[in-house]
Amino acid sequence: MRGMAITDHGDMFGIKEFHDICIGVNKKRAKEGLEPFKPIFGCEMYVARRGDKSLRETKEDLGGYHLIVLAKNANGYKNLIKLVSNSWVDGFYNRPRTDRMELEKYHEDLIVCSACIAGEVPAKILKGDIAGAREAIEWHKRLWGDDYYLELQRHEVTDPLQRANRETFPLQQQANKVLIELAKEYGIKLVCTNDAHFVDKENAEAHDHLLCLSTGKDLDDPTRMLYSKQEWFKTQQEMNDIFSDVPEALSNTLEILDKVEVYSLDNDPIMPFFPIPESFGTEEEWRQKFTEQQLYDEFTTDENGENQLRRQKRVRRKSRSLAATIRFIVSSLRPTIWRS
Repeated sequence: MRGMAITDHGDMFGIKEFHDICIGVNKKRAKEGLEPFKPIFGCEMYVARRGDKSLRETKEDLGGYHLIVLAKNANGYKNLIKLVSNSWVDGFYNRPRTDRMELEKYHEDLIVCSACIAGEVPAKILKGDIAGAREAIEWHKRLWGDDYYLELQRHEVTDPLQRANRETFPLQQQANKVLIELAKEYGIKLVCTNDAHFVDKENAEAHDHLLCLSTGKDLDDPTRMLYSKQEWFKTQQEMNDIFSDVPEALSNTLEILDKVEVYSLDNDPIMPFFPIPESFGTEEEWRQKFTEQQLYDEFTTDENGENQLRRQKRVRRKSRSLAATIRFIVSSLRPTIWRS
């Protein structure tokens, strides 16, 4: 594989670790003369079903339509951060939700896929709301143009003895048929995907047990939630076999990969800056306001000036450098302290 995308539900908590792992991998690949492995940073977001993430009234507002959002470059990553952060701060209602207004505001340098059957377009297709599906396609196409893709999934359970969700695949096929037709009509490219909730096919049963633990259900409960157990990280050959009849949906995954730039998430610390009135004094004058003992007391006691940490030999030997460090911190942050 030349690259991989991470699109956790509603959050980006795993992205920095993924980024750092790829850096390590690419250092080894560079030594071997291989092209770098390309990470794609994204999120499977929830989009408010009633169009406004501030609505928190009905059951319909508890979640949202799924939408795959990928960053093309550093600017797209910043926009993705804004969308995801705002979905938690301003749109959370059982799930972190965004809405069309936010998507329009931060749409630049993003690649968007219509997601699984919980996405707006396939969900409306399955409800028989073809007019609504068309409206959603037209809205996304207008905003993202050729960076908007219609997504196909096929989670078929082939083992007749396996206890798994068998209802999802027929619904996927029902939605896929219309998605393929609409893709041709609107000139939108298809892309095939597979949900990945565990690594290998053999992990399906362990994942099923974990699901029971997380939902508080017994394994033999006939009413409990079931996955199709097809949600492992499928290989290129496995995906080729599943989607052999729509090869363009396979090749378009590489088109997305080629659109994404390689960029670093590492940055120097950003310190705040505030204009300071002359009456406040210079940095040197500020440093002279405190003795080493005062600084030591400030940073080794609690908020009430009590329960001071014991001064050990090692601390005593390093107290001078500690005080120097503290002086730097205080002088650097003095505008913040002054403002607060």
